[in-house]
Amino acid sequence: MAESYDAIVVGARCAGSPTAMLLARKGYRVLLVDRATFPSDTLSTHMVHPPGIAALERWGLRGRLEATGCPPITDYSFDFGPFTIAGHPRPSGTNRVAHAPRRVVLDKLLVDAAAEAGVEVREGFTVEQIVFEDGRVGGIRGHSEGMASTLERAPIVIGADGHHSLVARSVGAEPYSQKPSLEALYYSYWEDLPVDGFEVFIRPLRSWGAFPTHDGQTVLIMGWPYDEFRANRTDVERNYLKTLELAPEFAKRVAKATRVSRIRGTADVPNYFRKPFGPGWALVGDAGYHKDPCTAQGISDAFRDAELLSGALHDTWSGNLSFEQAMGSYQEVRDQTVMPLYMLTCQLAAMEPPPPEMQQLLGAVSGSQDSMDDFVSMIAGTVSPADFFSPPNVQRMIEAASVAAG
Repeated sequence: MAESYDAIVVGARCAGSPTAMLLARKGYRVLLVDRATFPSDTLSTHMVHPPGIAALERWGLRGRLEATGCPPITDYSFDFGPFTIAGHPRPSGTNRVAHAPRRVVLDKLLVDAAAEAGVEVREGFTVEQIVFEDGRVGGIRGHSEGMASTLERAPIVIGADGHHSLVARSVGAEPYSQKPSLEALYYSYWEDLPVDGFEVFIRPLRSWGAFPTHDGQTVLIMGWPYDEFRANRTDVERNYLKTLELAPEFAKRVAKATRVSRIRGTADVPNYFRKPFGPGWALVGDAGYHKDPCTAQGISDAFRDAELLSGALHDTWSGNLSFEQAMGSYQEVRDQTVMPLYMLTCQLAAMEPPPPEMQQLLGAVSGSQDSMDDFVSMIAGTVSPADFFSPPNVQRMIEAASVAAG
């Protein structure tokens, strides 16, 4: 059978739709499938940090998101109890703004943009199996609701189907740098809960964050150690609200607000890298790399990897590089870019008390606005932890705090 498409993308949310859209904009024939229909919701931290918003701007989609009424976020704060680190992220390109859109809005926007680029989109499509031919992936077999099973073929099948990826499982994508789930996460939506941008509270064995989203609502996300998951799940609401008492001022704000959704959550948040390519297949987004959501990097990571992967495939198909060269570079750039924040995220998710030298450093950071801006930029993804924690920068921050203290 002749190949019907240049690429088939399995999964149409924050990694799959941009990948399909970018390939279609380069002139390739792309099929995008997802068992969901859009708009629809999914578990999410919501945050799109400045690098992610910069990507939407490059794609001509930032204005569409802003037109939905999603509030801009320019202020980040991290309340450690004894002190607070608050500042403004360094820019990604020229952009310093973040947004925290509802996924029913963002994912639909991305799917529509893919369709406008010429992608064939099939919603409500269940992939039954990944098809192998002559030792390589050659397509997919699946069906739309109420329809007979069909075979679709392409020289590359891209798994953008999350950390339970059927594509990754079918090809045996090799994992590495793995860490188990470290915390359980729960979130809900509130009305009349005022917040000053992206607010995070860090306490012993607990952390939570709050930030504005669509329709005047606030997202309140909370985490506690994975070891407490089974005990606390018997009464999530009581444990969720009791935790807020660790920050009395914030608890008072919540007491005056109204929760307008049930509390949703999961403890299924593993940390891993997977080899993201092989004969006839590739992985993007959570299918290829996943870390704990406590730094809320998933959407921005997906956007970055969509650009990297679509560029690598274009280099292959245009004859600039071999498949192994282009995809090897995709993996190398992805890993080098995210590894420092991956390690920091896993440390934060473990919720272990910081050693004395780290406590001293964080206290020094809180004494200098320039250092605080660097800290929040690290979480926002515009300053690498490798640069922030480098010995020269640590010395600079300690000296700056000393000068500020007189």
